[in-house]
Amino acid sequence: MSDNVIKFQRPPKPKPPRQTPPWLKRLLIGLGIAAFFVVAFVYFSLKGPARP
Repeated sequence: MSDNVIKFQRPPKPKPPRQTPPWLKRLLIGLGIAAFFVVAFVYFSLKGPARP
């Protein structure tokens, strides 16, 4: 047979987008909040108390 033939095939189905599990979302939010407080604590401990 000749290779010069159009083959009709169904297009491949696209994969659905990956979704983050709910427990991982909660973990990331918790880590973000904890990191914020750690950074704030380090900043204020290095800066020292406010003096008028």
